[in-house]
Amino acid sequence: MKFRRVLRSLAPLSLCALALALPASAERKCSSGEIARVYGKIQFVSSFPDYKVQVVTSFPDLKVRKVTSFPDAPGKWQIVESFPDFKIQIVDSFPDFKIQYVESFPGLAR
Repeated sequence: MKFRRVLRSLAPLSLCALALALPASAERKCSSGEIARVYGKIQFVSSFPDYKVQVVTSFPDLKVRKVTSFPDAPGKWQIVESFPDFKIQIVDSFPDFKIQYVESFPGLAR
């Protein structure tokens, strides 16, 4: 009887431990509304990113224009080394979303 009570009390703890053991960004797919909010000062990092991004030449989720000032609209990124709004990691597979660098008309791809 006591043994069953102990097992019942440990079950929620084991579920929590299992949830913490799984990677946080496993198959994370961003919505278009969330992707549209990724603009401003961007820092490229190799670990602990806010988003993982794949650079493509066709069928992007977001068209990005690199700017030197006023990154104030979706798709406008100012690349910085410190104090970023977002940290981005460039990956070859399993991205959160895909980008394409453009010279005009940055923003969500249609």
